[in-house]
Amino acid sequence: MHLFHHRVGDSWSLNVSPQSHRFLPQKGDPRFWWQRSVKLDPDAIATQRSVYDHAETANKYQPRDDWENIHRFDPLFRWTWGEEYKLVRRVDLLIMGWVCIMFMALEIDRSNLGQALTDNFLGDLHLTTNDFNLGNTVTRVSFLLAELPSQLVSKWVGPDRWIPAQLVLWSIVAASQFWLNGRASFLATRVLLGMLQGGFIPDVILYLSYFYKHHELSIRLSFFWAAMSIADIMSAILAFGILRMRGVGGHSGWRWLFLIEGLLTLVVGIFSFALMPAGPAQTASWFRGKKGWFTEREEKIIINRVIRDDPTKGSMHNRQPVTPKLLWQSLKDYDLWPMYILGLTFQIPSIPQQIYLTLSLRGLGFNTFETNLLTIPYTVLHIIAMFAITVVAETWGQLAFTALAGQIWILPFLIYLNIVDTTKVSRWTIWAVTSLLLAYPNAHAIQVGWNSRNSNTVRTRTVSAACYNMFVQGSVMISANIYRMDDAPRYQRGNRQLLAICCMNIVLYPLVKSYYVWRNKSKDEKWNKMDKDERDAYLEAEGRQDRGNKRLDFRFAH
Repeated sequence: MHLFHHRVGDSWSLNVSPQSHRFLPQKGDPRFWWQRSVKLDPDAIATQRSVYDHAETANKYQPRDDWENIHRFDPLFRWTWGEEYKLVRRVDLLIMGWVCIMFMALEIDRSNLGQALTDNFLGDLHLTTNDFNLGNTVTRVSFLLAELPSQLVSKWVGPDRWIPAQLVLWSIVAASQFWLNGRASFLATRVLLGMLQGGFIPDVILYLSYFYKHHELSIRLSFFWAAMSIADIMSAILAFGILRMRGVGGHSGWRWLFLIEGLLTLVVGIFSFALMPAGPAQTASWFRGKKGWFTEREEKIIINRVIRDDPTKGSMHNRQPVTPKLLWQSLKDYDLWPMYILGLTFQIPSIPQQIYLTLSLRGLGFNTFETNLLTIPYTVLHIIAMFAITVVAETWGQLAFTALAGQIWILPFLIYLNIVDTTKVSRWTIWAVTSLLLAYPNAHAIQVGWNSRNSNTVRTRTVSAACYNMFVQGSVMISANIYRMDDAPRYQRGNRQLLAICCMNIVLYPLVKSYYVWRNKSKDEKWNKMDKDERDAYLEAEGRQDRGNKRLDFRFAH
């Protein structure tokens, strides 16, 4: 009996990677919707080859009995390309679409402080730019400290419950900034916002992993961060209108900005309780309908395509907490630390420019409304560049070298800022240079997906997503203190530091790739020394353990 068919009834050969529990696609198999060919038969079987198609390995990767999707798991189940493409589009609309809306709500509440600066926010509250830097720092510290606890809570109670709760709680704090009255209240709300928003991004990444394959997740994460950039555009447009309310009720425009945008997030949070199902086979509810969003066959397609891509996703159910032992085991996973180091450094060369953009434009003579609108062009370019680099990385299959492109993009603009006296050139030249720098192809989506696939277990993925984002937040904390008052207005010292870090990153990416190449080669040597019986015995023993990416049959992506 043939396990795979090119068309229903025709034989399909199996292409197995002996060094990995993942199975290689056949040449010509499309991985993304834009690779569809007119010659592709929609009735051709799309079922990905996996360990479940070999009797010798299937039982070693059997999902646990209490896995929430076990009733839809079927190793013999097959589906067609036509069914898969149609269903993935529905998942994009129903799941990814709302996730993007939630992220936009997060970004609006994070970025509106920048718009508030253009409406004399610091002057009204008698704050200095160093107070502003401190506010950014305490936000990031609390955000960072909340990352891992939030992720552990999410894994325990379920991201479908915890993420909406986060939205509702931080929206209340965001709206309450209407009543800020000085330095103490400013810093207090910054701390609360960081605590409540911390963990949101890794929580969402964990949630999306229930619905998508690894290579699909990276592309969806580019949509995710594109939504952030779209939110920045919307925020600038909203600020353009709302800040004109200055004087209404005797209040500053920035107060109305915080209140109105905070209430918008509250609405999104309330709807999120109804629009986030716990998993692909748990979509039925009073709001989503008694039968849910997907038919039984559609649920089986989603679940079996995901677990065939990564059999470790059946090792924990979606309401299972990460125990202290598993937490420690995940934290000490040294093979993920190269990813954390990249997370700490790769955005630093651009962040100070982004943080100070609105203040810099005001200092160049642009008014409040011009300043907010002038942030839109770089945001649009940034969306295009980020999506393009993510597609190239996944299509080309070279994550490290593609991610490096962002640093190479930034380098000439930092050189310009270091050698040119920016106080003596046209303000439009400074705006153009800064905008082009900030339009760089950000590798964040690539690296989050890269970190996820190199985790290789649900418990490690839960912890590593939080750890990676903690290092990213650490980079923002560092960046927020590079441009200092005593270095204004050219920030020569700060720009030298940014240039040095950018050059360091250009060296760091090849080093990270080399590390993973070496780790894979080391595993190859051990695996190739085993005969068939030894490999079977190894897989049998590993099936009773939870060694994640330390398994000899796992290979790191790079």
